[in-house]
Amino acid sequence: MKTQDFISKENSHLEKFRKIVQDTIEAEELIVYNLLHPPTETLSDGQKISDKVAKFGGSWRFIITFAILLSIWIIFNTFITLKFRFDPYPFILMNLILSSIAALQAPIIMMSQNRQEEKDRMMNENDYLINLKAEMQIRSLHQKIDLLLEEQIKTLFESQKSQLDMLKNINTQLEKM
Repeated sequence: MKTQDFISKENSHLEKFRKIVQDTIEAEELIVYNLLHPPTETLSDGQKISDKVAKFGGSWRFIITFAILLSIWIIFNTFITLKFRFDPYPFILMNLILSSIAALQAPIIMMSQNRQEEKDRMMNENDYLINLKAEMQIRSLHQKIDLLLEEQIKTLFESQKSQLDMLKNINTQLEKM
């Protein structure tokens, strides 16, 4: 094999590798850009309030504070003299206030949950992009390995051919003897 042929084979081999790498880089540019520059989230005042209400409404601080306030309300309206009671037993005013709080708090918490769902959807999209990038890298590795195997098989066939030629030469020389 001539040196020039060997160099041209190696150059074509390297060119194939370069093309695989270049294709992979081009395909990953958009994914990397989207991961590094996620869309900025602008919150309205209502969204900020709903997040704060949901955060406080779903905390132990809220539950303990609310339990203490209800206990004080019940104790005050049960044991204080009739003159100062503003909501005697069955605590109709307290039930009205609790119902109003629940009626207002539920849609506010649902707004916050909807926003959280949007955030989760964006995180899932980012996870998908990361998985897609990994899949593209694996595909690129497969192409590189396939190319290497192809070259190894060619080299193996060439060496087998040369060995077969040598065996034929030896065989013809032995027949001449």
